[in-house]
This record gives sequence, structure tokens and C-alpha cells, in this order.
Amino acid sequence: MQELTPAPADTVPASAAARDLPAGKTLAPDDLTVLSVPRGLVPGGSYGSTYSLSGKQLAVALRKGQLLSDSQLLGPGLLAGSPQGSAAVPLRMADPASIQLLSPGQLVNVVMTNGNDFDQPAASQVLAAAVPVLWTSGHGGGAGPWLATGETDGLLVVAADAEQARRLAGASTQGKLFFVLVGAAPG
Repeated sequence: MQELTPAPADTVPASAAARDLPAGKTLAPDDLTVLSVPRGLVPGGSYGSTYSLSGKQLAVALRKGQLLSDSQLLGPGLLAGSPQGSAAVPLRMADPASIQLLSPGQLVNVVMTNGNDFDQPAASQVLAAAVPVLWTSGHGGGAGPWLATGETDGLLVVAADAEQARRLAGASTQGKLFFVLVGAAPG
């Protein structure tokens, strides 16, 4: 009988959501649990314990039992899988309510409009095309450990290459920023 029984799977501990958790949630110890998972099913950047995760903020929503990795938390893991040299660029949109239309993973064109419509005509220019949204304040994104309450209104974070990041940095001080939802590039 033992020869017909498969060998037990080689398992490792992995942190997982103890219940459904919204994007933007600051993690507390009771939000996570540790599961024994077959080694081959554990994604890179996973956590074997929940010890260091308390106080970290989720960039995306998690379902109960979903394994947690660094790419699902605010911080450097947000850029996992992005091309070398990519930067996470925070942007404050001119229309804070429009953030409700976005979710992480969507592609947007970032457009700056300047001019005052009186003595200076309004002009628009695309600062970055088809950049992926990493995080938004609109889907449960709270202030978390970095920003005070109210400072996240209209805020989104996009992944940009070096040239796009240069154009986007500080752009909100030069004009009003808007986004345009775009589809994935054919390829």
C-alpha cells in the first residue's frame, strides 16, 4: 500500500489573507495567516511568516486564502516585473473623483493641461503613454504610514520608464494632470 501512496508534498510556510482584504488596507496581525503550501506553488517575493508584515499597506485587494507577495504591497515590490530602470511615480490628478475609475493594472495616458483660459490659451500634452497604474487612492487606498489623512485624495502611482518619470516628476506644479484610459498595445 505504501508504494501506491504518493510521497507527501514538500511544503513551506507562506503568508496568506485570513479574510477578504481591500486595497489600501494597513495590515494588522489578525489579517494574515500562515499556510503550508507545496514549495512549487509559492510565488517569488512571498513571506514565510507574518511577523514583518504588520503595518504594511496593500496595493491590491486580496481574497481569503490568497498568498501574499511583495508585489502586492506598497513599496519597491510594486515594480516587480517592470523593465529595468522603471520608477514608481506618484501623481495628483486635477479631478480627484476620477480616480474611482481606475484599478491597478489598467493602462493610462497621463496628460498635462496648462494655461489659464484668459490671457494664456489652454494647451494639452501627453507626458506618458500607456503607463500601468500600480496603486490608486480610490480603491481603499488610505493614508497609511506615509501620508496624512486627506493627502491621498486624487493620488495614483504609475510605473514609468526613466524618460517618462523625468517628464512626470513635478508635472502637477506646471499644470493640471488628467488621465485617459487606454487599451493594451497589440503585440
